[in-house]
Amino acid sequence: MNTTTVSADDGEATREAASETASSPERTSCPECDGRVVYDEEHGERACAECGLVLDDGEIDRGPEWRDFGDGESDDRSRVGAPTSELMHDKGLSTTIGWQNKDAYGNGLSQQKRTQLQRLRTWDKRFRTKNAQERNLKQAFGEIERMASALGLPDPCRETAGVVYRRAVEKELLPGRSIEAMTTASLYAAARQHGTPRTLDTFASVSRVEKLPIQRAYRYLSQELGLAVEPADPVQYLRQYASRLQVSDEAERVARDILETAKARGVHSGKSPAGLAAAAVYAATRLTNEGLTQETVSDAVPVSEVTIRNRYQELLDVYGEHGDR
Repeated sequence: MNTTTVSADDGEATREAASETASSPERTSCPECDGRVVYDEEHGERACAECGLVLDDGEIDRGPEWRDFGDGESDDRSRVGAPTSELMHDKGLSTTIGWQNKDAYGNGLSQQKRTQLQRLRTWDKRFRTKNAQERNLKQAFGEIERMASALGLPDPCRETAGVVYRRAVEKELLPGRSIEAMTTASLYAAARQHGTPRTLDTFASVSRVEKLPIQRAYRYLSQELGLAVEPADPVQYLRQYASRLQVSDEAERVARDILETAKARGVHSGKSPAGLAAAAVYAATRLTNEGLTQETVSDAVPVSEVTIRNRYQELLDVYGEHGDR
């Protein structure tokens, strides 16, 4: 009769190998009875369905705690909050009590509960602005949103304006200056940085202050914050002016050619880019026989007739020389 002797070291090695094999995430069969391995979601275990051997325990389920059966349900069940925003004094990290007077099931609340909820909203607003600086930011960002909406500026431009104003507050540049002038100057600088400039007259038309305080605030911000703002390109004004005047695509193309020719010859240096753009649109409509008058152009864009007339002749002279060549 043959007998096989297994040493303690060999037994330990066998158990370690079995343990490593059992804990392998790729194993789908039981190492004891070759049965099917199933996952128990309730207990976080992987066990054999035949003999009950537990292969892994305490596994972390990294998936959602819910199931969705449609294309849009996964978005509705999202557990993340809104993204952070530079246009909120706390960057959107605090909680907000909604305005709906409904419970979690969508049912209406009683009068007593509505009164209680309204008091909670009031205290929530008070606690969200803990000091004078946060109240300043909250008021300023509301002004930026209001003016940007009136001017049709995109969200990235608004975010940049919020960053500029927040930097001004952190550097204590606000004392002695109005919030309205500084917010308008911040938005003006952001619009130029994003290539969507508007004239100071346009900003003054939606701001609560006049043009001169905005100019002073903008120069002050540029010097103190070191804003790298390139000179405005007259071509950047072209699209909005052409849209306001409802000129044809051909006229807009000709106006762009006129401006590019003027830039190549250096005629634009030292002149208002808005005035050059308005004059280019007027000149293009004359060349395409669309018959716009200087008065019509001046009424649609914040440029005087005198400026349009002076720039118009300069642009035509340069464009005519270019055409002759």
